[in-house]
Amino acid sequence: MGNKLVGQTAPNFTLPSTTDETISLADYDDKWKVLFFYAKDGSPTCKRGCLTFKQQYDLFQSLTPPVEVIGISQDSLEDHRRFKSELELPFALLSDPDREVAEAYGVPVHLGMFPSKSSFLIGPDRKVHYCYDWLFRPRRHVARILSAFSSLSAGGEMK
Repeated sequence: MGNKLVGQTAPNFTLPSTTDETISLADYDDKWKVLFFYAKDGSPTCKRGCLTFKQQYDLFQSLTPPVEVIGISQDSLEDHRRFKSELELPFALLSDPDREVAEAYGVPVHLGMFPSKSSFLIGPDRKVHYCYDWLFRPRRHVARILSAFSSLSAGGEMK
């Protein structure tokens, strides 16, 4: 799974965004970022996961330094735009229809049909500092990422 990337350089990518532009991970170099992969716009677990990021978005932005939030799934940009508008999400959603980026990050598909949900905390140097797979715990993953960032910003090391 994605945990194999911890301590490694996060793979760069370029994907289309709900902001009507293409976004690369390199666009966020020199910033902390959370890259989270989710299965499907509108599915109950993914909806809760995205809403949890929305609820904590201002906190992510108020951290020192601020942490950017980026969501990725296989859904089309049209589906992403509808989902983003419905939930009033303040962060970009990126479309990865062929799962090339998900595969580069080691995000698996369970039983051949259910994409996993994984979140990655990536440093300004593009190093992956933390990974949390949140298959059935969409609310807990945001708290774990905030805790990981807090530990790192206090000088701790992630394992």
